[in-house]
Amino acid sequence: MSSIHTDDQKRRDYWINYMNQMDQLIEEVLAYPYVESGEPLKSIPAAFDEAGVEALFSETKIDGSLDRIYYLREALLDSLIAIAREMNEKGWILKIEEGFRTQEMQTRLVLSPTTFDFIVRTCLWECHGEKPPVDLVFRRARILIANYGKYGTHTHGAAVDISVFRRNDRSEVWRGKSYLEMSEYTPMESPFITPEERDNRRKITDIMERHGFVHFPGEFWHFNSGDPMAQVLKKSNEPGRYGPVHVDLASGHVTPYEKPNAPLVPIEQMEGALERTLQQMTSSESNNANSNGVNG
Repeated sequence: MSSIHTDDQKRRDYWINYMNQMDQLIEEVLAYPYVESGEPLKSIPAAFDEAGVEALFSETKIDGSLDRIYYLREALLDSLIAIAREMNEKGWILKIEEGFRTQEMQTRLVLSPTTFDFIVRTCLWECHGEKPPVDLVFRRARILIANYGKYGTHTHGAAVDISVFRRNDRSEVWRGKSYLEMSEYTPMESPFITPEERDNRRKITDIMERHGFVHFPGEFWHFNSGDPMAQVLKKSNEPGRYGPVHVDLASGHVTPYEKPNAPLVPIEQMEGALERTLQQMTSSESNNANSNGVNG
């Protein structure tokens, strides 16, 4: 067996095993109690400006066209300010990549050509090129794109995605890959990163957790607090205080989802999307083969 094949199998085995662990985490979170506090959301940039801390914010759009909403639950802002200040004192700059997402944004991301194509290709890789069952695609979507309100902590206003840069030269504190990597490098404790990259991940995580945020083990950039997932990860035995909400950004007022445990995209709809995506992939590969034959 070639070393390339062996390495690919190791990565596949690791990925499948880790996804199975994340499946178990989702089941725990979906069953975990929470009582929505009704706490409003407030602007992160405004809070940072008032506190006088230096930070960066992503200027790109989500999925190429959606404006990012840099809002967070009000009670979490002091902790995030303390994190940014500590990083400044360390010679770092906290960069907020993403904050709150609306239900519409999260739903769109599930079936976005960019994200859904990635999920399908990953499932094809898991299945050694064979057509993946829709159940597998559905389970991977709820992990990789948070296809449930109760599991998607960005829709709670309780999560931030972050990167970290050095103040002196604006170079990134490298964690093995940049945001928004989605691969076997993505889990916080991925075995495929270097010791230095792992050390950087842990130093950043230590600061975040010292101020009350927990790291989501499946993504090295994601941190959340106060929601059911955070309580499960902390093993606190206390109910979560934040759940998925709609928000009026002018006032910060929140309204809970009516069905927080329901999938944003049901499996029946995903089955149709899977068939279309596989057909498009087949058509694209056929066109490429024909093009190569003409030009070769």
